[in-house]
Amino acid sequence: MSNTKKITNTDFAIGDLGSSSKVTTMDMMLATLALVLWLSRDIVEAAPPMAKPGCPDKCGDVTIPYPFGIGSRCYYNEWYEITCNTSNPMLTKFSLQVLKISLSSSQVIINAPTVVNSTAQDTTWTSANLGGSPYSFSSIYNDFAPVSCVGTSFVNGGENIVARCGSFCNSQIRDNTTSQESICLSVLPYPLSIYGVSITRTNGTYSYVLVASRDFLNNLEMSNPQQSLLSLVSNGSHVPVNLDWKYFYLPNQFLNESNSGNCNMHQANGVYTCTCPQRQGGNPYLPNGCQESPRCASCKGDCYVISDDYMDVGCYIPKKSRAHLLGVVLGLSIGIGSLLASLGCYWLWQILKRRKKIKVRAKNFKQNGGLLLQRQMCYNDCVVEKTKVFTVSELEVATDHFNENRILGQGGQGTVYKGMLTDGRVIAVKKSKKVDESQLEPFINEVVILSQINHRNVVKLLGCCLETEVPLLVYEFIPNGTLSQHIHNPSEEFHIPWKMRLQIAAESAGAIAYLHSSSSAPIYHRDIKSSNILLDDKYRAKVSDFGTSRTILIDQTHLTTQVQGTFGYLDPEYFQSNQFTEKSDVYSFGVVLVELMTSKKPISPDKSKEWRSLATEFLLLAENSCLSDIFDPHVSKEAKQEELEAVANLAKECLNLNGKQRPTMKEVAIILDGLQSRNETSSIQQTFPEWNQAVTDVSVMDTAPFTSSTFFSQEEDALILHI
Repeated sequence: MSNTKKITNTDFAIGDLGSSSKVTTMDMMLATLALVLWLSRDIVEAAPPMAKPGCPDKCGDVTIPYPFGIGSRCYYNEWYEITCNTSNPMLTKFSLQVLKISLSSSQVIINAPTVVNSTAQDTTWTSANLGGSPYSFSSIYNDFAPVSCVGTSFVNGGENIVARCGSFCNSQIRDNTTSQESICLSVLPYPLSIYGVSITRTNGTYSYVLVASRDFLNNLEMSNPQQSLLSLVSNGSHVPVNLDWKYFYLPNQFLNESNSGNCNMHQANGVYTCTCPQRQGGNPYLPNGCQESPRCASCKGDCYVISDDYMDVGCYIPKKSRAHLLGVVLGLSIGIGSLLASLGCYWLWQILKRRKKIKVRAKNFKQNGGLLLQRQMCYNDCVVEKTKVFTVSELEVATDHFNENRILGQGGQGTVYKGMLTDGRVIAVKKSKKVDESQLEPFINEVVILSQINHRNVVKLLGCCLETEVPLLVYEFIPNGTLSQHIHNPSEEFHIPWKMRLQIAAESAGAIAYLHSSSSAPIYHRDIKSSNILLDDKYRAKVSDFGTSRTILIDQTHLTTQVQGTFGYLDPEYFQSNQFTEKSDVYSFGVVLVELMTSKKPISPDKSKEWRSLATEFLLLAENSCLSDIFDPHVSKEAKQEELEAVANLAKECLNLNGKQRPTMKEVAIILDGLQSRNETSSIQQTFPEWNQAVTDVSVMDTAPFTSSTFFSQEEDALILHI
């Protein structure tokens, strides 16, 4: 069957191992395990028995299936009796050696002699007479083959001459070649139960005449078949011959023995043919002798058992199924090809996108002053240690790609996101609005300066990112929000007490004083307000947002091109003259002090719905000695009267409309430190007598105003920073 695919144990086991020479150890182990499991399956699903129960089914290497048998009651009748003599099975009735018995093709292959003549006399030889038996010489599986013939020979079936031997092959004789070394093969008549061979004198030359299995003759060496055959049949050797065997007049007792229903009788000659159904194999002459082959489970078409071994099967796929399978294969191939092409295009698109992103980031880095920052980092080793230039990928991972849920706050200058670095540090990332390219150098200078600020009450600038369209600044994260949130929108669970408010004021003043006078270069904040004072986990003050968006380099006149700051905190003198000084920060801090005492916002609508300044209201009440009307009731209850009066007088001096008469931030910090220490100790006069005197001086500030020379004066250029 041309469309039949033969499946064997070897094909299954070895084929599954693959053809790759580079097999890993794990692959070898898995393949070995698969082979063992498959072989185990074959053992568990053992082939059905071929002989009757209790009878041997082997003689040497030859399987003896029923109706043949060895021993009494193991065979159907005497014609099928096999004698096992020294591992050589013999067909007892004819004393012929059996080489193989096939149930599927109804064949018995015997070992038959050849006819040889090397004398000057005629030679005649007659085969075994199979007449009256269920056997005959097969005309399908055998051929007549005279070899090296000199005289005339023929095979006589009855009186008919079947073939002659000569120096040529006539049209009635089949041959494989036209050379003189060819073997002239002739087909035997059907049916043939006996034949005779006659060979005329040969004048001393050996002549061979034989009937042999066609498979045997076809397997001879094709380059010189005569010589190949001579080497096999010389010295009286035997050759395999196929015998057909049949059942005639099947007795009733056999029907009683076999209820499988696998046998059918041909009405013309009474011959019974027994076969196993499709997908089954085994011995159809035994009850329940046919079993389905487990190998058919892997066949998607019609499965046929090829030999008596029910594990040897063939799989036939009908044309319609093959066309359907071909369509499926083509569809899968096209689908997989399209998928691979899509994946390839997507992969290429990702590469191009990544390259474009890298180019854009490099352009932004250069545009945002990255090269200038690198140059300054090279000039100063300490800057290298303290300033980190983050990549945008790091910050995207830290902020979940700047997720809206990570926003801590938004303002006129940008948005702040909460994030976490890979080392576990929590950060705040400020994404500023678009900036003027002309201000890049001052911005980089500011980043370098702010990175070097190390004060416990100043929010630490960890670094920046220059790969985005606008620079990103990275700060340490402060968890407890802003001072503004706590004093203007306090929670029911927590209200900032006066003692803590005084501490926050002292710490904030100290940080601003440090920026004004103690850092490497004077830094003016430009936007001091309660929302720019953050509170850490212990409610300690952290001044933030000084110069966070852009720095402005000013000349010695301290003139700015535009007013920067927040209404309610803005210095009136600066607003009118555009001249910003350190005393402008002092004014803004004075507003914060008033917020701490009153818990009121810097600007708020009055009864007529017009906006009113808290600083203006505070100064008016101070002139009329009515400050108690504006104080927060909780503050009035918690604070000592002299402390409130001292802080109020200090705030009044900070809000002086004449900037020159305002104290410096260092003076403010010293006063607040003294008040805080006085609050914490029972005898501040013994511990800090000079600060106590300073507080006493503050209490009479309304009659003896502060000037910039009360403690010291500072006249030096500064960087004015704003947000």
